[in-house]
Amino acid sequence: MLVLITFSFLAGVVTILSPCILPVLPIILTGVVGRGRGKPWGIVTGFVTSFTFFTLALSAIVQRTGLPADTLRVAAIVLLALFGFFLLIPALQLASENFITRFLPQQGALNKGRGFWSGFLVGLTLGLVWTPCVGPIMAAVITLAAASAIGAAAVLITLAYALGTAVPMLAIMFGGRKLLDRTPWIKTHSGVIQRSFGAVMVLMAFVLLKGYDRNFESWVLARFPAYGSGLTAIENNDRVKKALNSLRSGNGRDSMKALSPSVQDPQAPDIIAGGQWFNSQPLSLKSLRGKVVVVDFWTYTCINCIRTFPELKALHERYADKGLVIIGVHTPEFPFETLPDNVAKAVRDFGLKYPIVQDNNYATWNAYSNHYWPAKYFIDKEGRIRGSHFGEGGEEESEAMIRRLLEEAGSRPGAYAGAHEYSIEAGTPETYLGLERTERFGSVESLRAGPAKYSLGTELMVNGYAYQGEWSVASDHSSPGPEARLDFHFSAKDVFLVMRAEGKEPVSVEVFIDGKPAGSTQQGRDVREGYVLVQDDRLYHLLSLKIAGEHTLTLKFPTGNVDLFAFTFG
Repeated sequence: MLVLITFSFLAGVVTILSPCILPVLPIILTGVVGRGRGKPWGIVTGFVTSFTFFTLALSAIVQRTGLPADTLRVAAIVLLALFGFFLLIPALQLASENFITRFLPQQGALNKGRGFWSGFLVGLTLGLVWTPCVGPIMAAVITLAAASAIGAAAVLITLAYALGTAVPMLAIMFGGRKLLDRTPWIKTHSGVIQRSFGAVMVLMAFVLLKGYDRNFESWVLARFPAYGSGLTAIENNDRVKKALNSLRSGNGRDSMKALSPSVQDPQAPDIIAGGQWFNSQPLSLKSLRGKVVVVDFWTYTCINCIRTFPELKALHERYADKGLVIIGVHTPEFPFETLPDNVAKAVRDFGLKYPIVQDNNYATWNAYSNHYWPAKYFIDKEGRIRGSHFGEGGEEESEAMIRRLLEEAGSRPGAYAGAHEYSIEAGTPETYLGLERTERFGSVESLRAGPAKYSLGTELMVNGYAYQGEWSVASDHSSPGPEARLDFHFSAKDVFLVMRAEGKEPVSVEVFIDGKPAGSTQQGRDVREGYVLVQDDRLYHLLSLKIAGEHTLTLKFPTGNVDLFAFTFG
């Protein structure tokens, strides 16, 4: 447990650099102004108290009171707006501080309390409105909390994370106060600065209430994709993973244990709150009791997931009015898949009509102890998991399971939806183009991080690929320079590649097969006259051959300006 507490504290410290801190940073900065030296301490004390308590108890509060999950958050935002008005109007601030300190027992505490207690209230609201960019440790704790499986370890880990986050908060606030003290102009205009911070706080309350903070984070990540991407890397090591497995397995009510084969028909973990929903208002399994639910884990660039969409759409159309609810849990594989706009576009493009929720922090994924894209869990009218299916195929068995559960729920399923049949003829496995998971790289030079020049070897082995020219390699993708080239010796019928343009302008990539431009009988859906135009962050269909076989795919990049993530084959 000490390992998790230590790394949780460190993860909290580095969170101040993450994109999700940006929307609430102006609220933290209000600790720079105002009466009383204790205000920064009050803000962090209130924040640590509120964040720790509500992270662990919010699910239980929502379940017992029946309140919508956002009710307390909205109330906190309203209070933040009120505190902003206090800074705007000094008379209101003085009256509020006098009211608060009336309840303190002595005059000495009164003078200290003016700053501390007003800051404490701001901190309490901050802990409720802030949604951190959590890594695997806090995701596991949130999962346990959602399953009402909170122990001493979960409390200490959450407290450590909150205290770690409080350290840079204090540094910012006390650093700002020192700047005020040492700058005469600022000191003489402190009233104006205080009112300005009040206006900013009111503005930020409006932004949080309308959800514009999430839009802002998406905008930042869309323009700076690497921003904050490595901050959770501190938690991704073998010691932490081993400790997390111990934390989960050591808890008698942990969802991972509940899903073990030794337990018959375990209760299904609920959908963890916090992700954005599409095609529906937020749902919970408790609210769907009496219905049959299929929880489907997917991500929009996964070709294996895409192949299951016809089946899922047919099941939704056939059985939705019979009591079936399909919930697509979108758990991302690549950073750009976390952006709501990208997911919304994918939902539209694929014609998915059933409810879908984002699971960017892997909270629901971890609750189900899931390891696969795609994965389906079949849940009966009592909320119990009656079966599961991992990967593609199994359409007839899946539909038979759904019909049996519908009949148990008192519904008459009627005619079969019919299985969607397709074949997979690939001999080449999925291939990632980042340094972290690279395999079968065939250039003369070894693949290394950062910019480098590569050259083709004399011959590529089957399932191998190679670069030529200037390339820049990151942990999860590679980026070609102008006039760079990629060769891939594959065995398959269809070839797909996850790509994104680096800027706003579309990027043209030349597609060749066996040394010749891809013709009309060879090119995939996204290729026209031997070119693919890369604009959206998604999976591109490059080749579609009449029969499977061994061939060499060549991609040429006249301008560069594109990121390549992973090949998949069919």
